[in-house]
Amino acid sequence: MSTPPNHSLQEQRRGFAITAFTFTLWGLVPVYWHLLKAVPSQQIIAHRIIWSTVLVVAWLLLSAGTGWWKQIAAQKRALPTLALSSLAIAFNWGLYIWAINAGHVIETSLGYFINPLVSVLLGVVVLKERLRGLQWLAVGCAAVGVAWLTIDAGTPPWIALGLACSFGLYGLLRKLISVDPVAGLGVESLYLFLPAIGFALWSENGHGGGFFGGWGWKNDALLILGGAVTALPLIGFAYGVKRIPLSLVGILQYIAPSLGLLLGVFFFREPFDTAKAVGFAAIWTGLLLFIGDSVWRSRRG
Repeated sequence: MSTPPNHSLQEQRRGFAITAFTFTLWGLVPVYWHLLKAVPSQQIIAHRIIWSTVLVVAWLLLSAGTGWWKQIAAQKRALPTLALSSLAIAFNWGLYIWAINAGHVIETSLGYFINPLVSVLLGVVVLKERLRGLQWLAVGCAAVGVAWLTIDAGTPPWIALGLACSFGLYGLLRKLISVDPVAGLGVESLYLFLPAIGFALWSENGHGGGFFGGWGWKNDALLILGGAVTALPLIGFAYGVKRIPLSLVGILQYIAPSLGLLLGVFFFREPFDTAKAVGFAAIWTGLLLFIGDSVWRSRRG
């Protein structure tokens, strides 16, 4: 497996540790959002945007002044593209939090298992990328798994597909422009900040919630810390991904949905019968084929 140039072995090890820890945090975060089940999902997402914006923009200003904004503004398509990607990630965050507190943790994990293969299909359709035979087989296995789960449930797994498609679209939009991941998140956060704080203040004025104090000080503290839960793993990911091979990042990303599945079954006690296991097995087969092909191509390269 090739390694990124210009990074010492110590930096690569640090990058691996931080990236693995980041995906572990993302895998365990359903427990955190579940602690806020007394708060409406739309309020959670508003506070998540508000406090993550404060943290991300403060970190960017302290580390790079206003240079990060100038670099992005200098690109003709960057600002409008980030406006679109901000809508995609806001939808993804909102659906994810609602699904967790509505008792669909297993289906959220399914969404992030499917997501890499959705990204592959978007690359084929939008970017005209070409897939190798084994990659097509991987996509086919995942499609069979989704079809099986649809037949078993009598309806498509809309939550999983919504999460996978929204995050796949987010990744596609970010791929179309060349911006620093954290700086791009800062711009996206600024786009969402005013609507989020406007909604929170509107809710405070007798419309189903409170900006603070509506659900007790413990929930208020969790809402504020939700900004750190959102921003810090993203900053850690941006640090780590620059120091380890992309193929290794692709493998590590499955830590999060794997932990989510385990939490859904053993912590949240959601049903996971044989029929669901068959559908997941088909999707996992596709992922193993896809990962194996990527690792083999990386070693060959």
